[in-house]
Amino acid sequence: MKRLLRSIVLLLVRILGAPGAVVAARRSRADRPQEPRILLIRPDHLGDLVLTTPVLLALRQYAPHAHITMMVGPWSSEVVARHPALDRLITCPFPGFQRAAQRPLAPYLLLLRTARQLRRDRYDLAINLRPDFWWGAALLYLARIPRRAGYALQPGQPFLTHTPPFPPAEHATISNLRLLNAGLRALNLPPLDKPYTPERYPLHFTPTEQEQQWAAARLAAVGIDAATPIVVIHPGAGAPVKLWRTDAWARCARYLMTDAALPTPPRLILTGSEGERPILEEIITAIGNPRAEPVILTGTSVGQLAALLRRACLVLGVDSGPLHLAVAQNTPTIRIFGPTDARIFGPWGSPGEHIVIASTQRCPTCPAIPCGRLDFSPDELAAHPCVRIVPEKRIEEAITALLARNVRSVQP
Repeated sequence: MKRLLRSIVLLLVRILGAPGAVVAARRSRADRPQEPRILLIRPDHLGDLVLTTPVLLALRQYAPHAHITMMVGPWSSEVVARHPALDRLITCPFPGFQRAAQRPLAPYLLLLRTARQLRRDRYDLAINLRPDFWWGAALLYLARIPRRAGYALQPGQPFLTHTPPFPPAEHATISNLRLLNAGLRALNLPPLDKPYTPERYPLHFTPTEQEQQWAAARLAAVGIDAATPIVVIHPGAGAPVKLWRTDAWARCARYLMTDAALPTPPRLILTGSEGERPILEEIITAIGNPRAEPVILTGTSVGQLAALLRRACLVLGVDSGPLHLAVAQNTPTIRIFGPTDARIFGPWGSPGEHIVIASTQRCPTCPAIPCGRLDFSPDELAAHPCVRIVPEKRIEEAITALLARNVRSVQP
């Protein structure tokens, strides 16, 4: 039923948008703006938004006179709200990303309403940065934006004007930069310099001075001064199938505090959402009686969390947004992967400072590892243990190797 409804809506979008598309095409051929108005769309959550930030810096560099607007979900607006490359930020409650049920017609009514709003702004170029986001492609089409870039994926491709082929198993940040190149070509602007590397196109999120002061004060309140190294463990993730075992996190915590041969024993900080507090408390209980009690910090803003991660000498976790945020703070990371592909969603940073531990055992009902699937029901999770079976020894070895390569990061 959902597929039939979507097919009908897609046909209606083509019909309703056809006259406007003709007008937009004429605008595209006749108008080569010197100060183009550019719209970027990215509906995702924390991690994907952090991985998109290199696009903003590159766009500002290669189109310095452009007026740049970005449309994101309200759930991730804090990631880019302070970005220096943006002139304007718009939020939209994109369908399919709210993690809550919606009425069947709500996404399509939102599509028409949002397109009317965007039409007033007369953008010269729009880039649909989510590769498989047909709703976003249809939105740009109905908004009559003359140049519309996005990957050549169905069913969104017919609504776009510049559609490079989608590259499989390529890092998400590189894919974002390729799309930006397509947009620059549409405006007859020079292409991005290659190679696409973290050094040339880094992640960007900078906590404010106030947020850094908050982190320092919060740590001082539990007896951690500026000379004490800290290690952050962020065990949570948006999908339960990504989670590791709490007893395994506890063993790695004990290893860090007693066996990792650090110059100064670190204090451990466990971070997460308020809803993840029970997991954090379970880890602390499993640790036992360490010399210094680990600290739980939950409910922080993105900026406060970034300030805390910037202060750390090492961050451990699974494939999640806060680990990408840690990379943006130039903090070394170790992360565990299972169903997601580290080639696509791995750290966008120096290989010498970030280690990925990927599960190598395929789950019984999955065709391959990584399988790319995250939407398992609670009843299915037991049959998909790819992350849970990663042995603690691999993480301990990674801790030793990473700290040996980054002696500077463990000095007070």
